[in-house]
Amino acid sequence: MMPMSLASPTATFAEDTWWIWLIKALFIVVYLIMSVIMALWVERRGLGRMQTRLGPNVVGPLGLGQAFADAIKLLIKEDFWLKGADKIVYFIAPGISALCAFSVYAVMPFGPEVSIFGHTTPLQLADSSVAMLYVLAVASLGIYGLVLGGWSANSTFPLLGSVRSAAQMISYELAMGLSLVSAFLVSGTMSTSSLVTAQTSIWNFIVCLPAFVTYIISMVGEVNRLPFDLPEAEGELVAGYSTEYSSMKFGWFYLSEYINMLNVSTVAVVVFFGGWRAPWPLSWIGDGVLNTGWWPMLWLIIKVWMFMFFMIWIRGTLLRFRYDQFMKLGWKVLIPVALAWLVAVATIQGLSAFTAINTQQVLLILAAIFLVIFAALWLRDIKAAKAEAEEADAVLDEDFDAFAGGFPVPPLPGQKLPPSPRAKRSPAYSSTKEVEVDE
Repeated sequence: MMPMSLASPTATFAEDTWWIWLIKALFIVVYLIMSVIMALWVERRGLGRMQTRLGPNVVGPLGLGQAFADAIKLLIKEDFWLKGADKIVYFIAPGISALCAFSVYAVMPFGPEVSIFGHTTPLQLADSSVAMLYVLAVASLGIYGLVLGGWSANSTFPLLGSVRSAAQMISYELAMGLSLVSAFLVSGTMSTSSLVTAQTSIWNFIVCLPAFVTYIISMVGEVNRLPFDLPEAEGELVAGYSTEYSSMKFGWFYLSEYINMLNVSTVAVVVFFGGWRAPWPLSWIGDGVLNTGWWPMLWLIIKVWMFMFFMIWIRGTLLRFRYDQFMKLGWKVLIPVALAWLVAVATIQGLSAFTAINTQQVLLILAAIFLVIFAALWLRDIKAAKAEAEEADAVLDEDFDAFAGGFPVPPLPGQKLPPSPRAKRSPAYSSTKEVEVDE
């Protein structure tokens, strides 16, 4: 574990030329678009299997052509314009989201230095000593596309969806940023290539486990995926900020959502999961030969898709949070945990400059303590929820007047609505009453 002053240098691009930059940029665009197409197929097939159905299976082998058919449909679909919308903002909002989504990968390292047509260059478009600040800044700008898109439509549901997006971004990006800062302190750098180098001996998710767990939860909320898809909850807001969009204007929002899934997954891999480095024990084969050349690109893609499938899996498993539960988790759980861990890491890093302590061992012990505290709080919440359920069950089943307060209210747990006049006249109701009297 390297202190801040000994952080490894960023990648060098001394031999890069304009056509190498062009090749890298084109590769990133093609890679992201093809990854989105594959993500759509994996998600629909995966959710189908989880829900005991087939999913896409007609267009192409194993339904692989379905995503291409959907893309063509979006391209040729009628593109309408709203009469009351702010047409300029309404038009550029999807472009803002898409541009910010594509820009994040500019500093993501796919591998070490390789030779491209005789030029030695890193498998990375660009890097700097504050590359992760660039990632966080671009991710923050992307929310403007959602907010402006919902506001410019001059419609109620899109506006509510855009406001929810802004609140969600503020809540969960704070926790995400705090969890990343602790990893920066441990690695001693904010350069993406240097973060990978700093994890040569041990990956950050091991020594920064509380920060890693906080980031994983925050990244799902950041990209508006279930169970945190409140900005586009179809049962409440139709489709949220994208309700009044069609054709490729809607397509850009749709594309940016899946690219952002790739972005947060790649950041998780680079910051916490060793980046492009081969997992143990493959990293020991041939004295680390699998960490050289073009092999590392394969490891990075496999790790990224592991996180992508994790987000697909929880979509098919968990229910949507209520909005109050969603905000409580962000402000009362994730942010305090991330902040407490950041203070602990900063304290240990400061002490390591004056004392000969093994920071890795201390951080591992602290991570274990955090997990024990988290498990205790989790069990306490479970017991509290069971107690509330038992209290609700203890309430006697009794008829109540829904209009007692002057306006209709739903029954509380344990209460029941009185039977309607029509139900009272039914033979089934009469027989039920006779049974109750006999008892």
